[in-house]
Order: sequence, then C-alpha cells, then structure tokens
Amino acid sequence: MSDALLSAISARRDELIQLTRDLIAIPTLNPPGRNYRQICVYLAERLAKRDFKVELIRAEGAIADSTKYPRWNLVARRAGASPGDCVHFNSHHDIVAVGEGWTRDPFGGEVEDGRIYGRGACDMKGGLASSIIAAEAFVDTHPEFRGAVEISATADEESGGFGGVAYLAEQGYFDPARVQHVIIPEPLNKDRICLGHRGVWWAEIETKGRIAHGSMPFLGDCAVRHMGAVLEEMEATLFPLLATKLTDMPVVPEGAKQSTLNINSIHGGEPVQEEGYTGLPAACVPDRCTITIDRRFLIEEDLDEVKAEVTNLLEKIRAERPDFRYEIRDLWDVKPTMTDPDAPVVKTVQGAIAKVLNTQAEFVVSPGTYDQKHIDRIGRLKNCIAYGPGILDLAHQPDEWVGIQDMEDAAKVMALTLAELLL
Repeated sequence: MSDALLSAISARRDELIQLTRDLIAIPTLNPPGRNYRQICVYLAERLAKRDFKVELIRAEGAIADSTKYPRWNLVARRAGASPGDCVHFNSHHDIVAVGEGWTRDPFGGEVEDGRIYGRGACDMKGGLASSIIAAEAFVDTHPEFRGAVEISATADEESGGFGGVAYLAEQGYFDPARVQHVIIPEPLNKDRICLGHRGVWWAEIETKGRIAHGSMPFLGDCAVRHMGAVLEEMEATLFPLLATKLTDMPVVPEGAKQSTLNINSIHGGEPVQEEGYTGLPAACVPDRCTITIDRRFLIEEDLDEVKAEVTNLLEKIRAERPDFRYEIRDLWDVKPTMTDPDAPVVKTVQGAIAKVLNTQAEFVVSPGTYDQKHIDRIGRLKNCIAYGPGILDLAHQPDEWVGIQDMEDAAKVMALTLAELLL
C-alpha cells in the first residue's frame, strides 16, 4: 500500500515543482489583499478535475473585506466510498510584502540547486502544493478510501486570519462533527510536528500632552517626553521581568521560550509629510504620542495578569510624574494553544515521519500564532497540528525559498497520514 503511494508522489515531482511555481506567480499580497480570487479560481479548476466538490467563499463582513479587496477562500472536499473521518489540509494563500534586498524575481518561481525561490515559496505556497499533490496521489491510488479529504486555501493569515479560517470556523467548516483531523502545512521543517503556539496581546498606548509653540515648549506639555518615560520604565522593569518567565512548552527557537514584548511602532508629533514635500516642519509641541506593543505570552501565564503588568507600569509612572496622562486600547489577543502529543493526528503524522524520513519527529511550538488559534478557539477542534516543508527562518525574508526534496518528503508524510486515517 505505502510503496505504491510513495511512488505515485515521486512520479509527480515535476508536477509539484510546477504547481508551486504557478502559485508563487500569483501575487496574493496582504495588505491589501490582492488576487485572492484569482488563486482560489486556479485551485478550484485544478481540484474539480479530481472530483473535489469546490466552494469559493467570500468572508463578507469580516475584517478587511471590501468591494475592492474581497476576502476569498477555497474549500474543496472529496468524499470517499464509505463513511469515515475527514482529514483537512489548511493553507493560507496570502503573502507579505516583498520588501528590499531581493536578488531574484519575487514572483518568478526560479528553480536552482534544488530550491524554488519567490515570495511565499516557504510561507506557505510550497506547503499548499505539497498537500495538494499528497491528496491527489492518495485519491488516485486508493479511490475506495473511507471518509473525506479536504483542502482549503484561506485568506489573511498574515494579518490575523479573520477573513479566512476565523470566518470559516464561524460558519461551521471546522465543526468536529464535520472535520476530525486538521493539518496546517506551515514551514516548521519536515521532521517537526508543531503542536501549537504562544499567546499574543496587541495594544496601543497613547500618552497625552498639550500643543504649544515650539519656541515656548514650557507653555505646552510634550507627549513624546511622556512616552520616553514609558519606554524607560519598560527597559528598567518590564523587559527584565519578562526574561524571567520561562515555559515548559517546546517553543522554538530557544529565545522564544521566555515571554517577549516588541514595540511594533511609535508615532508622535509632526506627521510625516507626503512624498515630494520640501518644506520644513511646523514648530509645535506634540500633544500625543502612541506606541503599539506586541506581547507574546506563555501557556503558564494568565492574560489578565499580562495586561495588568503594563497597566501597573503606567499607573506607577502616573503616580510619580507630573501631568502624566495616558490611554491604553486593546487591539486583539489570542490565548496560547497546544495539542495533546497523544492526539490521533499527532501520532499518525509521527509514524509517517518515521517511515519516510527514518527519524523520530521533534515536537515544537511556534513562537507566533497561526490559524490553529481559530480552529481551536472558534471551531472547538483540538485535533490539529502544523506540519509542512520549509524553514521557518526564511519566512518573510528576501530571496525566500523552499527545498524541492523537502516538499516531496512532506507530501509523502501527508499521503501516508491519509492512508493511515482513511483506509
């Protein structure tokens, strides 16, 4: 059984390469959300030829969905010959901005030395292609399988997943009565099984001042200086505190086993003028300054306590600093999640990795969140992991690439997983 299936995937190596290149060539940039329907239509036409029942689903009313940039998703389902479980492969089709520093065409899908280059090659169009090849090889080789195979290509994972997996979960697509096993082919390395992720809390802190003429700053109140006090207090007390918080979760890389905080942005005072403006700034004391914070927390931490650490810091400054006023606004938060290592999908993928790669799978947890959060929290489906080809460190980098052999091996692991669960 397994030899024929593995051979079927090896025979599709060139097809796997071309599929990945085709996906890279569609610039599904997020923001703002370009070409989402185009990639969904491309995949729908391909999968329909294999007798998958295809749905194109727009996340109407979701965050970022608009007439100009509609949030399109694909769900394709191939039913088997008899009742059984459903195995679902979920990949996001959106990619981040190209950025600077590329030496290759970001959408050219260049093939060199066993690698395919392009924005999204690693994160995660290579994983999407691997799951499709695995599913096609399985249904072609074993048409009498039980249950169902599903493939989804979803929007906006790079910006929270609210127009993609979150929307589908709200519509019942990840109801445990409908889907029993979910694999998300994120780039965590082909010999790793990702069980979940740390938690995240984003918030905006604004310090308030009073505008005045810049030649007489004593008549105003500089909000930027107040924010300086916030940053100074973070450096003195909060960052050292976070460094002491460690987790038993197998988070990678090593530095992410502690709590972290990133200052995502800071804005205050004179706004940046339009390109081409050649005048000088106006002489004003800034009356507001804002920072956006990105706090990643551990499964051992309580979200209310995480938020209280920042609020208590701000209250301490207010008690000590004259005229200090602030406002803090929640943006969004996600609690940590981690699938039981003994869950069926974990054990099955673990066995497939042993057969294909002749190695023991490593269990890891992601430092950042991905769409498992919505499958778990909204869909209430716990039997979910991330497993896919690619090196996580390459994601969002210039000259991003995915290894062809890694994709083929991952496809074999996915196909053997289908065989174990559905035959």
